[in-house]
Amino acid sequence: MVAVGFWAATLGGRARWIVRSAFVTVMAIGGATGIYGVPLPMVEMGTALTVAVLGLLVAFEVKVPAPVAAAIVGVCALFHGHAHGSELPAMSHAAGYVISFLAATIILHAGGIALASLRFGKAGQIVSRVAGAAAALAGAALLAG
Repeated sequence: MVAVGFWAATLGGRARWIVRSAFVTVMAIGGATGIYGVPLPMVEMGTALTVAVLGLLVAFEVKVPAPVAAAIVGVCALFHGHAHGSELPAMSHAAGYVISFLAATIILHAGGIALASLRFGKAGQIVSRVAGAAAALAGAALLAG
């Protein structure tokens, strides 16, 4: 989630809002599908893969138009949301649970934006690459099991 905010900040302009809004919106949809038991194949693998992909996008400072970035993070959000939704704790209130994981997501996005704002000159490029590589490695570790 931090990588989404970081990448959105790197893209700049309207993408700062479009990318994060797309993620939160599709994550809510994914959460609902998980809560209602709509199957999504390979959710755990898809979630891990999206962590790695987002890390690589940050590490290599990939620039794409905002709608393309929104579509990419939308796919990621579908997996993340479904994973959260399908793990709704027994006896929990679904609306409160969804609001909580969406609020946490927004806070993590803000953390990514804040980290990206620390990027200045050559040192900033190193921060981007290290942050992205760390996320990509975390995704790879999740994939490895």
